Amino acid sequence: MNIVNATVLRNNLADVIKEITKKKDYLLVARRGKITSALVDIELFEDLLALSNKKYLASIKKARKEYEKGDIFTHQEVFGQV
Repeated sequence: MNIVNATVLRNNLADVIKEITKKKDYLLVARRGKITSALVDIELFEDLLALSNKKYLASIKKARKEYEKGDIFTHQEVFGQV
């Protein structure tokens, strides 16, 4: 099973993300010896959402098309001046 301590994950985040993306995989994250969350490849995540609700899949497809067209929001548009 793919389990990593949160501190190790934080210190190696860029490498971990590359590996998960390359393998279309997931990684379970543990804090204080207890699994608390997971880091998953986006395609796997979308598949999981689609299994639970078909509306999510349609929403994801729409969002990806918008992104590919460049129809995105800037950080400032979303959060304003923080």
